[in-house]
Amino acid sequence: MSMLCNQCEQTANGTGCNISGVCGKKPDVAALQDHLIYGLKSLALYANKAGRNAEIDRFTIEGLFTTVTNVDFEPTRIGGLIKRCYELKEKAKTLSGVTIDGTVASWKPAEDLPGMIAQGEQHGINTQHINEDIRSVIEILIYGLKGMAAYMDHAMILGRSDDEVMAFFQKALAATTDSSLGLMDFVGLAMECGKQNLAVMGLLNAAHTDTYGHPVPTPVQLGTKAGKAILVSGHDLKMLEELLKQTDGKGINVYTHGEMLPAHGYPGLKKYSHLVGNFGGAWQDQAKEFVNFPGAIIFNTNCIQRPSDSYTDRLFTWGLVAWPGIKHIDGWDFSAVINKALECPALPENPGQEILTGFGHNAVLGVADKVIAAVKAGQIRHFFLVGGCDGAKSGRNYYTEFAEKAPKDTVILTLACGKYRFNKLEFGDIGGIPRLLDVGQCNDAYSAIQIAVALADAFKCGVNDLPLSMVLSWYEQKAVVILLTLLHLGIKNIKIGPSLPAFITPNVLNFLVENFNIGPITTVEADMKAMLG
Repeated sequence: MSMLCNQCEQTANGTGCNISGVCGKKPDVAALQDHLIYGLKSLALYANKAGRNAEIDRFTIEGLFTTVTNVDFEPTRIGGLIKRCYELKEKAKTLSGVTIDGTVASWKPAEDLPGMIAQGEQHGINTQHINEDIRSVIEILIYGLKGMAAYMDHAMILGRSDDEVMAFFQKALAATTDSSLGLMDFVGLAMECGKQNLAVMGLLNAAHTDTYGHPVPTPVQLGTKAGKAILVSGHDLKMLEELLKQTDGKGINVYTHGEMLPAHGYPGLKKYSHLVGNFGGAWQDQAKEFVNFPGAIIFNTNCIQRPSDSYTDRLFTWGLVAWPGIKHIDGWDFSAVINKALECPALPENPGQEILTGFGHNAVLGVADKVIAAVKAGQIRHFFLVGGCDGAKSGRNYYTEFAEKAPKDTVILTLACGKYRFNKLEFGDIGGIPRLLDVGQCNDAYSAIQIAVALADAFKCGVNDLPLSMVLSWYEQKAVVILLTLLHLGIKNIKIGPSLPAFITPNVLNFLVENFNIGPITTVEADMKAMLG
């Protein structure tokens, strides 16, 4: 059984995983995920005509997020989603009151898992269009939708949604089945995806800040505190909050991992005294780091990878993330995780380094007058946004070197797990303004955008005229949709690495270069010289 998946940066040989996924995804899971996307397109054809339905819209978000890299590796769970997708497609058909001709609209899954896998093999990425450039842009659009679904899922968990955005999800998925559309039609949809994602990131930002307050600069302990412990990895703040409530007073310390680090900056979460620190670094080091964490571990979104046998007995998943054989928590009762933590050995008292997080746009703009004065006085020459996804593939040391070689009169904004390449280094400050500002999670690109827009307003210029350069690392589909958002805003001269996406054809790349001057990273010296002029 073969497969073809090229949606992440670490895809085999830079072209596509065709035997087994570098992420750990097996061909059967790849086929089921392709099948689920095909089913979501069928559902969208009718949902696009039926109008808003909360159940259908919520499922669409969960279905798309399920297929994001490093989320769900459990075949039976995906098979269940495919069956549910068909049920909702039939419901949408009834609601729409129409019958649509064509093979996509008439889709019906097999009754058993092997049959669904066989069907999925017929709906791989190369079947989406015969023209490779159009297929490339369709892939960009679908990966953008997947990334946007991840952010929308977090927002929906906090009770937020947006009818216009949900209508776009259905419209865009349905459009990918329309053979009459041409290259520029899909380019337009991809740009619109970036626009809609800006709304989603704004929605999620409001959900986070309304619920937990605006992040404030906060020192985070990287060492350990004596006692029983739970480690939380992923992105979802609501899940962390519920766990903190249920562990309060039980003598269990809670640590963050990976993209959960920025949680320490939120007043509504940092108020829990047993949220004591951050353990480990970025997602790709989990297998070697979790061995040294004796407590319970839980993933609440993507970024899981094949677990080591040494910690599978104390590993849990929650929400859409799943791995075969790993205990999954449905709902909000974390007693099984808590009981496991109490059974496990305690962590030692081992204080470590402290790092700062919590520099969201509210915190940075709160001292905007100092930042603007420092720029006008020549104390701050340039801003670099250096962030994005981290990963194991070679070439990412570029980002460490870039941060290290950034001149002392420059400020580095960072976000997402790419920060782990350099966030333990000491950069000092400029007139009391830290030279390294951790803006937050990947979705907090919204905060970085707000900072850039505010600076442009203050200096009465466009964002592209600011002394600001973006040096981004990408890994999966959330990075794709953030890039689409930046392009929607007309931001140019972005450097991307460590390699360009396998799903972008030379002609599509030329379009991006000609219209936005996007380019791959080269050497730190050459790139920095070009940025500083």
